[in-house]
Amino acid sequence: MRLAVAALAASLFLAVPAAAERRVEFVASAPADAALVLPLRNVDHLGHASTTLDEPTRQAISRALASAEFDYKRGSTLSLRGIGAWPQILVVGMGEPPFEPKHLQDLGGTLAQQVKPSQRAAVLLSTIPSAGPQAGLHVATGALLGGYSFDSYKSADPAKPKAADAPLLIVGSDAATAERFRREGAALAEGTNFARDLIREPANVLYPEAFVERTRKAFAGVRGVTVEVLDVPAMERLGMGAILSVGRGSVRPPRLLIVRYTGASDAPLVALAGKGITFDSGGISLKPGAGMWAMKGDMAGAASVIGTALSLAKSQAPVNVIAVAALAENMPGGSATRPGDVVRAYNGKTIEILNTDAEGRLVLADAVSYLERQYRPAAIVDIATLTGAVSTALGDEYAGLFTRHDPLAAQLTAAGAATGEELWRLPLHPNYAKDMKSSIADLKNVVEGGAPGAGFGAHFIGEFVAATPWAHLDIAGVDNRSSALPTVPEGLSGFGVRLLDRFVREFRVNNAK
Repeated sequence: MRLAVAALAASLFLAVPAAAERRVEFVASAPADAALVLPLRNVDHLGHASTTLDEPTRQAISRALASAEFDYKRGSTLSLRGIGAWPQILVVGMGEPPFEPKHLQDLGGTLAQQVKPSQRAAVLLSTIPSAGPQAGLHVATGALLGGYSFDSYKSADPAKPKAADAPLLIVGSDAATAERFRREGAALAEGTNFARDLIREPANVLYPEAFVERTRKAFAGVRGVTVEVLDVPAMERLGMGAILSVGRGSVRPPRLLIVRYTGASDAPLVALAGKGITFDSGGISLKPGAGMWAMKGDMAGAASVIGTALSLAKSQAPVNVIAVAALAENMPGGSATRPGDVVRAYNGKTIEILNTDAEGRLVLADAVSYLERQYRPAAIVDIATLTGAVSTALGDEYAGLFTRHDPLAAQLTAAGAATGEELWRLPLHPNYAKDMKSSIADLKNVVEGGAPGAGFGAHFIGEFVAATPWAHLDIAGVDNRSSALPTVPEGLSGFGVRLLDRFVREFRVNNAK
């Protein structure tokens, strides 16, 4: 009865519609009633707007830039009104080339954030001639990323125009670029924003079973995809005592969600595993109350791997990937796992649980060992909001990267640098194994009072991968931003989809071992 009432309450929230997404369109010329966006390296590049701006307008803009002492640094903006026939002219500094995709995405995100949703905005690509032929693809992708908002639970304002009524216009791209955006860029933005939606949903709406249903709906009809779900009886038969132990205290049963996308017959299989704690109270080792609300986002790793699979599948990328979301709710119920309990994981290893708030590594232990044994992938990458220690070490600029495979580290680091979701490698010292030995089991899940916490967490997960090249990404410092970036909203961010999408597309098996 308790579970039925909870499910009914959640179903009432599930009826809330999602926010409309602002459209991006590719056009040949800028309409006069749109806000005009001019990306500039310097004032001389105004000359490349000669087919759009007449000479008096260009001169007026030039004087305004000089008067404002505009510095043209990357990301600088200046909004001008009352010049020519344009309702608004937004100048965006581009800095110096090269203009990498992440820089052009930032441009798109900036214009999406700077121009009101009720106003059309036309970005003039001709003013950045060094940007390359695919500039429109990246600007449009960035606009979808930067324009993201989550307002599903806010009461609708009938006086406020819908964002979809005022598209963002990309001026100067050819038909091939527009088609590539529809095939790749829009899919990347959809995967990222899908992950953001999942992370931001309240935990009374998004619990393991609801996460599964959202995923099924997102992948419905997508070619090359299979979705499999292991429920509690299935996990019990397989001996997945680690993930089951985490979910014991909740009326919301755990799930292991497996999404496989096959896009090529000869490509290696890359496995991604994500921590999916849909709410983390800490269990019996209860967290402090302040800030606990943010633990609805403790499934950011799971959202990231599923969002990555969605991006790759929607774009029909020529890759093979399997994404596993290890889903559980960590609650202090009467049947909850206690500190001091011992559980047996899927691979047979026993774990002494000293702290039930170190639960993410437990669900990932079963996930990565299952991936290795059942699918024999070329590489395994897990991603998790695992430890507060990593944010102490790296702040919100880098996610922590742990691996004993140097070539795999190089591939992941390169993908992070290219996408702006950057990684910093941290050590996995052999002595961690000795530190994590248990006196009554094979290993313990924490070293009480011990440091380095992030390294211990990574080592624990690595104990459940026997031979496959493996890396762990700890995103606890980058998953929740105190201020927005051009393509990343304030708050829970959806970190990892762009990074992993790039990594899987460019993965080379000979460079992973």
